[in-house]
Amino acid sequence: MIGLHNLNPKFGAKKKRKLLGRGNASGHGTYSTRGLKGQKARTGSKKGILKRKGMRHLLLSIPKARGFKSIYFKPATVNLDELNKHFKDGEKVTPEELIKKGVLVQADVTAGVKILNNGELSKKLEINGCRVSAGAKEKIEKAGGSIIEDTNQRI
Repeated sequence: MIGLHNLNPKFGAKKKRKLLGRGNASGHGTYSTRGLKGQKARTGSKKGILKRKGMRHLLLSIPKARGFKSIYFKPATVNLDELNKHFKDGEKVTPEELIKKGVLVQADVTAGVKILNNGELSKKLEINGCRVSAGAKEKIEKAGGSIIEDTNQRI
């Protein structure tokens, strides 16, 4: 039966401590892996203290934040299949209605709403105050819906 008293770590998970200064037979004798003389061979030396770095090496050793973060807010995105699921035939789709139905959160809508082409639309919807991608516009008009574009509207 397995218990805490008979569990062992995975083989290779624990390394043996390097024993220094135990004579030449230990394999780490005489200079105890410190090399010959000098400041780094003596007691009290710190690792890396003697490295002299130029400006280039200092810049390369500093961790950097990668990528690019835009200062502009992106519009909240809604897919056509979400509109199909949450709205009935003939309803108006506005940013306020999307918040009421729980499709979006108030904080997401500060930069507007954009409707994307993902999914299918089988209902006739009137879209007002939302940006629409070209593919989504085609599908909305094919389903018999209309788009009243007002890209400057903010909540």
